[in-house]
Amino acid sequence: MFALLAVCTGGRMKRYRGVVETHGGFVTWWLTTAVPLRGGALALTMGHVVLGQSAEALRVSRAHERVHVRQYERWGPLFLPAYGVATLLAWRRGQRPYRDNRFEREAYAIAD
Repeated sequence: MFALLAVCTGGRMKRYRGVVETHGGFVTWWLTTAVPLRGGALALTMGHVVLGQSAEALRVSRAHERVHVRQYERWGPLFLPAYGVATLLAWRRGQRPYRDNRFEREAYAIAD
């Protein structure tokens, strides 16, 4: 849905190594305004679709987002609820809800 909205609003979509990457248009707006992170998100993965603010954002975040693609493959439909629980657990421990989320820690560790 996001990929189609991006294309219909002037964005771009392409397939890169088995993953659909989309940026621009509605996707850029959504990532910068609707994602509850300071400054929004550079990129975000939903299954085998990666949303990015720009082509450059997709390029620099590709390794990190591919980790999330693999996490989606492992967890299936439970990924989003598990991600939410991991965020809440980090927050309850007094940690950073995004950066200390176990899924983000894995993605940063592998991508770095």
